[in-house]
Amino acid sequence: MTDVQAEPLAAPGQVNAKIFPFPLNAWYAAAWDHEVTSQKPLARTVAGQPMALYRTADGRPVALADACWHRLAPLSMGTLVGRDGIQCPYHGLQYNSAGRCTKMPAQETVNPSALVTSYPVEQRYRYVWVWPGDPLLADPASIPDMHQMDSPEWAGDGLTIEAPCNYQLVLDNLMDLTHEEFVHHSSIGQDELSESEFTTRREADGSVSVTRWMRDVAPPPFWLKNIRDRFPDFDGRVDRWQIIHYYAPSTICIDVGVAPTGTGAPEGDRSQGVNGYVMNTITPETERSSHYFWAFMRNYRLDSQLITTQLREGVHGVFGEDEAMLAAQQRAIDANPGKEFYSLNIDAGGMWVRRILDEMLRSEGRV
Repeated sequence: MTDVQAEPLAAPGQVNAKIFPFPLNAWYAAAWDHEVTSQKPLARTVAGQPMALYRTADGRPVALADACWHRLAPLSMGTLVGRDGIQCPYHGLQYNSAGRCTKMPAQETVNPSALVTSYPVEQRYRYVWVWPGDPLLADPASIPDMHQMDSPEWAGDGLTIEAPCNYQLVLDNLMDLTHEEFVHHSSIGQDELSESEFTTRREADGSVSVTRWMRDVAPPPFWLKNIRDRFPDFDGRVDRWQIIHYYAPSTICIDVGVAPTGTGAPEGDRSQGVNGYVMNTITPETERSSHYFWAFMRNYRLDSQLITTQLREGVHGVFGEDEAMLAAQQRAIDANPGKEFYSLNIDAGGMWVRRILDEMLRSEGRV
């Protein structure tokens, strides 16, 4: 059952199974902060735009269009020069961090039109974020809230999945977690997922939340291990929660956990349980591929690197099952042009995501 706090969305049968475009006026995670260095450029395509990422000598991240003004050779294949520059690997043209050419081979005069796009860049929450759209609209305050990633009250780690599918399929997957019952039954899935009530809301800040509680249930293997990491003698039933928070265009942070039944977790007291955050930010690469950055953060046993590693590897295995399903879904979409998606109650959160993305695309004049 769902309590949807919103006006009705499209009726079942009215969502085309198509290739979904992506907004450009938005912040996207381009890389983990440790991937961008002052030793070698990193090639990364964000929202269809190839970029060369690097750091200046003082550590500031830079993102330039990955094509030299002269013959379009990839700058990401070049070398870093001076305090903030990059040199083309083909004919040696040099550019500063603003994208302006500062040196040309065999001539003293630099053509004033020689420049490449320099994208707005911010480093936050262990990621390097870029804005591929209108640079005048790039407000750092609109970077999605992922404060658990670098808060001293949380510990964890994550990885990147190069997902061979459209970014919106990943968003669908994360906004409806009933698929865990079927795709991840051996780890985090259980029958109560599709049986439990949930609420879907468009929040005042423009985000979307989906809240589900499973009361008095047996903990699935993943959560049984986690609660025993904190309480080794635990043996019993739990109250389990999943609270999904979506931030446009493509960041989803999921508040998850379990606590012994009857200890007050549904009322707000989680002190007897274990709490995690599944942090997800999905960056469209092309219409059929995505960079899926994720991490699992926890607020217990913060000093245990063993638990951090075990959780990262365990969640990586779970997400590998998602990756296989999403790749198969993309192949089916490509093989069935013109087919439609049908919507169930469980798709309420995903339908709100589509509406928000449509609003963003409409504001850019792209739908």
